[in-house]
Amino acid sequence: MGGYEDWPDFVRDASPLTGDELTTRVAALLGVPEPPQRPAVRTVGEWRADGVHGSELEWSTGFGPPTRAWLLRPADGPLGPGLLGLHCHAGVKSIGAERMVDTPRPSTRALRVRADLYEDRAVANELARAGFVVLCHDTFAWGSRRFGFDPLPRGLRDLMAAYEAAWLAADHSPDDHEWYDVAAVHHEHTIAKAAGILGTSFAGMVAYDDLVALSVLRGVDEVDDVGVFGFSGGGARAAALTALDPGIRASAVVCMMTTFEALVPAYVDAHSWLFTTPGLARELDHPTLTAGRGRHHQLVVYAEDDELFPSRGMVAADRELTELFLDGPGSYTGTFLPGPHRFDREMQDLVKNFFAERLLPA
Repeated sequence: MGGYEDWPDFVRDASPLTGDELTTRVAALLGVPEPPQRPAVRTVGEWRADGVHGSELEWSTGFGPPTRAWLLRPADGPLGPGLLGLHCHAGVKSIGAERMVDTPRPSTRALRVRADLYEDRAVANELARAGFVVLCHDTFAWGSRRFGFDPLPRGLRDLMAAYEAAWLAADHSPDDHEWYDVAAVHHEHTIAKAAGILGTSFAGMVAYDDLVALSVLRGVDEVDDVGVFGFSGGGARAAALTALDPGIRASAVVCMMTTFEALVPAYVDAHSWLFTTPGLARELDHPTLTAGRGRHHQLVVYAEDDELFPSRGMVAADRELTELFLDGPGSYTGTFLPGPHRFDREMQDLVKNFFAERLLPA
């Protein structure tokens, strides 16, 4: 629990999140603590480039290491609505939101993830140039909020020794990011166990961090309406956050939609604890969670050849979401595109146009 020694006491002393019927229900299923008032935010750096004014921010969530985040605005012109960008899982936990943001000094790991999954585009910068105020933060267990492995947790010692022996035999020297990411993927099981014992869940603690970040975004001058978006694990976060916060006006989920039933048994192992909270599926299917109150505008982008989801699960989810939004006042748009699991430029443009139509003034 490196860096999170105060986590058990925080959860023990925190009140559960409550609100309207859906907020209270979802928060209880995930074990989400009540977030504090908007935290004090410190600006640690600023820059201007390519039509974007960027700020690097830092705040405390009340436990664990401080959160690092990036706030992007259009460099010129009025500020539009706010968008909270939720980074993916991707088995890469040494970095968090940096994969979505074009910073002055990007890490090699961020550039690699962006090339593999985002078609070499910083989606947050693209949205800021379109007129939005975009906040992207490292969430619980990623990047600045990652767990420390010095000393290495007991359950990882033999495992990492085996990896190191294999790397040595292959004459491969992993950098610090690669080494950490391998260890962190396996350590997620330990975090999920600890969360369960404490009366919360891995997804519930991520949702807590996301709610704190949403309060930061709402505190930015001139930001009124807010939307959220995320790809893959970030899409699961977007669905949960929209259910927890009734003030979110629009939500975009990319390559993260299926019925829970379709995951069992062949697809469960493809997903992390972000998407497999014990007991959730008995109460709410993923499309039902995503539709929430049916008052917001919802975009879901599906990859027809997505290796993480069965086709029948995606088709069934699309059908269910269409029915759930049928009577308004919210709306649902489902778009199927050929190809594998990714958040490429075509998908990013769909998300940008969706938010422009739903949130930007005419």
